[in-house]
Amino acid sequence: MYKVLVVDDELKIRELVAKYVKFEGHEVYEAENGMQAVELCRGNDYDIVIMDVMMPELDGFSAVKEIRKRKTTPVIMLTARGEEYDKIHGFEAGIDDYVVKPFSPKELMMRVEAVLKRSRPGPSQTEHETYTRGGLTIDFTARLVYVNDEPVNLAPKEYDLLFYLVRNRNVALPREKILTDVWGYDFYGDDRTLDTHIKMLRKALGENSDSIVTLRGTGYRFDG
Repeated sequence: MYKVLVVDDELKIRELVAKYVKFEGHEVYEAENGMQAVELCRGNDYDIVIMDVMMPELDGFSAVKEIRKRKTTPVIMLTARGEEYDKIHGFEAGIDDYVVKPFSPKELMMRVEAVLKRSRPGPSQTEHETYTRGGLTIDFTARLVYVNDEPVNLAPKEYDLLFYLVRNRNVALPREKILTDVWGYDFYGDDRTLDTHIKMLRKALGENSDSIVTLRGTGYRFDG
């Protein structure tokens, strides 16, 4: 059973999503604007947040940025917009997935399950699995990344992508395989989602960004 926070200023949307969340056997909590969502996340832990973009007092993008200052709770964004800029803006804010209105509640719940499956930690390990290359250090077990001994804060999907690339280092990875293995076989987005996350990863890695190599017409490779 998951604890799901649904954030939308439209009561009918909240009721529709809540209905399907409960049907799947999960607990549902509601907020009618971004400000309420931030306050609820400060005092409570949720497994996932379903967040609308356009809301009074505090929009969804700003709310996610505030939540990310304290929590790494996965976020799925609900939006009536479908422009690439809005998707990039959302991913930069730290969201994990996008659902464009009008949406299928069944599809939304499939995305919830997919995001939660990817964000859940694996079996506990007695020793930390780590990787070091130059100034880059990755602790897979603790889900931590350091650049020149300074911690780097990544969005949940950025961690997943980086860990996947590093674990498959020195291997040419086709775009389709990366999307399937990192986002899941039920991913409904396009290649630009991958490109956007690669761009943000390179920015976060700083001088180590050249480890991620673009293979034109194929995909990407992590050199290490």
